[in-house]
Amino acid sequence: MTAPAGFRPPPYPYARLDALKQQASGVPGGLVDLSVGTPCDPVPEAVVRALAEAAPRWAGYPSAVGLPPLREAACGWLERRFGVSLDSSQVVACVGTKELVASLPHVLRLRDPSRDTVLYPAVSYPTYAMGAELAGCRAVPVPLSEGWHLDLSAVSDEDAARTLVLWLNEPGNPTGSAAGAEELAAAVEWARARGVIVASDECYVEFTWDAAGRHLPGATALAAGADGVLTVHSLSKRSNMAGYRSGFVAGDGDLVTYLGQVRTHGGRMMPGPVQAASAVAWADDSHVEEQRAVYAERRTLALARLPEAGLVPAGGPATFYLWARAAPDGAPGGGWPIAARLAESGTLVSPGEFYGEGGADYVRIALVQPADRIELAFDRLARAFA
Repeated sequence: MTAPAGFRPPPYPYARLDALKQQASGVPGGLVDLSVGTPCDPVPEAVVRALAEAAPRWAGYPSAVGLPPLREAACGWLERRFGVSLDSSQVVACVGTKELVASLPHVLRLRDPSRDTVLYPAVSYPTYAMGAELAGCRAVPVPLSEGWHLDLSAVSDEDAARTLVLWLNEPGNPTGSAAGAEELAAAVEWARARGVIVASDECYVEFTWDAAGRHLPGATALAAGADGVLTVHSLSKRSNMAGYRSGFVAGDGDLVTYLGQVRTHGGRMMPGPVQAASAVAWADDSHVEEQRAVYAERRTLALARLPEAGLVPAGGPATFYLWARAAPDGAPGGGWPIAARLAESGTLVSPGEFYGEGGADYVRIALVQPADRIELAFDRLARAFA
């Protein structure tokens, strides 16, 4: 039977690393996997206890929009972190933020079928473009300026008039960019002037530093007001809870209410015990401070040793990713050749092409292994490139 000419999912980006992963796994000392941003550090003990205590009570269905304690804890964190005050009705839970990113254009287009375009950073998390495609929208990358920030002046009037949603991602994955409040406010004003919804993915906002490695508070698009703005936050990185699939979307009350209604009809429900555990995580900042110090140490270590791998940093100061390229006097550049070269010494990284054509000359290094494993990776690379 002839297959219909419908959507054909491309290979998942990280599945394309399988051959390099197999090669790197055979190196003495084992694979040091710095490709996917999967946390290796423990979930906070208070969160684990809350999950265990809540589990026996949950035989029934949980709330799709989020239980009151979870939504109130999210609001409390927004107030503490940014000085932004929202009502709990302006927060909706999501089952990990990836599913929200992938489904948001589809839901928003149901609300406004007159617009068919999604704008997203030209070098960015690939799910922004895939979410647009799954919604039947046009995925239009926005060029990046110096510092890897959006250059909205490059968006044509025609594209702007058709745009349903503009994705922001600061701090940026994979580039480590870190826009300030003024830059985010300018993007929000650009969108409001054109009737465009802003979706600001701020999942790495807890991990921001200056060039000297000192912690700096991150910024939020909500500082420009909630009108037409949705921000996305996750516990995957903040609290090492990637396996719990827990996040929330907050902002414009009308938009959040609409999302909640659609999500309720679709049965997109975070499990009840996970909601209870997530409320505990959002209410506590001390474990985040500890985790931030861990990533700062790994970042300092890796930056100091990048030259031993023939690489130089090319990204911003935020997140626990290093965005790097080949040193001018080193081995031939290009994301895939660099990744293949590192795999020969047992280290797996992500070719920058995963994140857009503009990333083809770079690699992303995720600092998600303990310091001793990162040291091992660079020790082996130093010997290989001596």
